[in-house]
Amino acid sequence: MRKILIVDDDKALSDIIRDMLMQYGYEVDLAKSVNDAFSVLIDKRYDLIVLDINLPDGDGFVICEELRRASNVPVIFASARTSVDDRISGFEKGGDDYIPKPFSMKELLVRINALIRRTYGSDEQEEKVEFGDVSVNLTSRNVTKNGKEVSLSLKEFDVLAYLAKNKGVAVKKDKIINEVWGAFSEVEASTLTVHIRWLREKLEDEPSKPKYIKTVFKVGYILEV
Repeated sequence: MRKILIVDDDKALSDIIRDMLMQYGYEVDLAKSVNDAFSVLIDKRYDLIVLDINLPDGDGFVICEELRRASNVPVIFASARTSVDDRISGFEKGGDDYIPKPFSMKELLVRINALIRRTYGSDEQEEKVEFGDVSVNLTSRNVTKNGKEVSLSLKEFDVLAYLAKNKGVAVKKDKIINEVWGAFSEVEASTLTVHIRWLREKLEDEPSKPKYIKTVFKVGYILEV
């Protein structure tokens, strides 16, 4: 399991990032300051660090500079400082990527996955599900239709991925909700219905007459491949 350290004094944002990354199989720790980061880094090795620049007791550039004296761990700067000079400084200090705030969780996840793959290689077989002119890459979380990439939200992809992993099987609505949003979520069936509609609009040739993402009366949905 890959280990990621989030260094950011915005606890709410850090918690959201941690929860999202844990959902996708990463082990995540949090640090809210330069001192916190150094304290954690003394005792533990990480595979990637997401690093804010403005911290209560210094800036993220200091952390990255110190890291580069002893480690090549990948670093993604995630900061509200978006000037060209700040971006250049981020790379000059040893950063591998720079994502400006505010950012989408999907973009952050894609950048993390890409940097992990570039740094450590992929030790897993790509898993794909194809139907019609649609290809769903469950490993890279990439979806194409007619060879062109389709932009899906995190939850849209999660719903599609769950149906793809259970292709040919009618899955109950509450089962999908539990798997995608969590067993203790308060998401209603109508939310799932909306996500299914959005998926059909993006993937089906005739969304009103779906060939692949079908409704199973009084049960839920099925992906017919």
